[in-house]
Amino acid sequence: MSTHRYPRRVDVAIVGSGPTSAAYARILSELAPEARIAMFELGPNISNPPGAHVKNIDDPIERAAAQRASEGPGAGADTVDHPGAVKAGQRRARPGTFLLSEGYVAPGEDGLPVAAMSSNVGGMGAHWTGACPRPGGAERIDFLADLDDLLLEAERLLGVTTQAFESAPFSGMVRELLAEQVDSGRAAAYRVQPMPLAVHRRSDGALVWSGADVVMGEATRSNKNFTLFDNSLVLRVLTEEGTACGIEVRNQHTGARHRVDARFVVVGADALRTPQLLWASGIRPEALGRYLNDQAQVVFASRLRGVQGRGAAGNPAAGLSEQSGVSWVPYMDAEPFHGQIMQLDASPVPLAEEDPVVPGSIVGLGLFCAKDLSAQDRVVFDDQVPDYYGLPAMRIHYRLSARDHQVIERAKEQIVRLGHAVGEPLDEKPFVMPPGSSLHYQGTTRMGESDDGRSVCSPDSEIWQVPGLFVAGNGVIPTATACNPTLTSVALAVRGARRIAEKLNGSLLMSESDNRMSK
Repeated sequence: MSTHRYPRRVDVAIVGSGPTSAAYARILSELAPEARIAMFELGPNISNPPGAHVKNIDDPIERAAAQRASEGPGAGADTVDHPGAVKAGQRRARPGTFLLSEGYVAPGEDGLPVAAMSSNVGGMGAHWTGACPRPGGAERIDFLADLDDLLLEAERLLGVTTQAFESAPFSGMVRELLAEQVDSGRAAAYRVQPMPLAVHRRSDGALVWSGADVVMGEATRSNKNFTLFDNSLVLRVLTEEGTACGIEVRNQHTGARHRVDARFVVVGADALRTPQLLWASGIRPEALGRYLNDQAQVVFASRLRGVQGRGAAGNPAAGLSEQSGVSWVPYMDAEPFHGQIMQLDASPVPLAEEDPVVPGSIVGLGLFCAKDLSAQDRVVFDDQVPDYYGLPAMRIHYRLSARDHQVIERAKEQIVRLGHAVGEPLDEKPFVMPPGSSLHYQGTTRMGESDDGRSVCSPDSEIWQVPGLFVAGNGVIPTATACNPTLTSVALAVRGARRIAEKLNGSLLMSESDNRMSK
């Protein structure tokens, strides 16, 4: 972290501080340690180290304060403790996030009424569930031959493991019951298995959830050429003769504006605010903001049969007890939804007061559905109306297609089967969450194999029409995914960061050669 004495010039300016922006900082610190890197975050720092997950804050008062500080214009509004508490027609954000105040639904459309964002060092990586499944089938980006290598590197940066809850007493039983219902006819990679999670255990056994701090790692924190500025709103990406050359940033404490020149600019805000900044900068490719997609989410709950409480209750902030774990039902093209099953400390649906809950015995089931992609699903920007931060206000255009409704109905049928397989359902019908609930928005700065008007950036995440400008985050993912997207978006950031490092190292070598020749 630094005071707000912004540099005049850097090699790389990074906008945003979430996991994908952190991946750029980490890879550049490792591969181009002489490069000067500055990261600019709109929101405040809420943790020590910067970018850490709020679930790692033991004190509940401090944790709640960190969440409120992340909520930008939504700070102080009512939030919900569990997504299952959000009902149709309600617009309430989860702690640490805030909703669009307007423009979230156009007349006659479905919209994204609970589309949410965070403004803090670490971005949504300070509030996420840590689920890091690999994409499969049509979720994969077929024009990236090195995708598996990139995913492996992303797992390294995020600290992904499948063993975080290997000793949880109920999780093996749940997976066995799910497997009896699901595994027949599936290849091994698509059978029920532990969810890969970005989490590790301290020497004392306590869980530590990965945030942007883990992605940055010591390689970034010890890099004397890296600086992180919080409360710094980037207003524009600057260009000269069509090439990125820096940013204009506003100190949120003083209101003063500054120009920071840069050889490369990386915009890694989120899938809504990254295209917003490009638009505000006059960078408006045809596909910008289009192919916006969320994952329709169906939830259900069951009580495990014949279980008794065992072990410690664990940290309630995590939403998981030490009896708990997270099981994964992978996406398949034939079944275009991805399952996340976790044992909750409290039911996502109301229970009678006299109905005792054995810790870990209530299983929350969630199926995420792959969207039917359309260029008409988009976020657009109103140059005449400023938002809370003074940027062009967002307007969402979003519809669920006939195919989307068919997939949701299939997911509802499947989740009821899974609920009966693992226990006694707590309700007769599953619940479809309001659009935007997944927080997995994608596609608005999508990657493409060629500049055909349907993509915003190259396979290296560089904007087609603006050399030197790279984008990061879930918005870069071009496929319709059902799985949690963070691992994939970090993998794509690795590819972009490697490309910048390659360019930087080449130019630095040329500079050193020129200096030797001049002597």
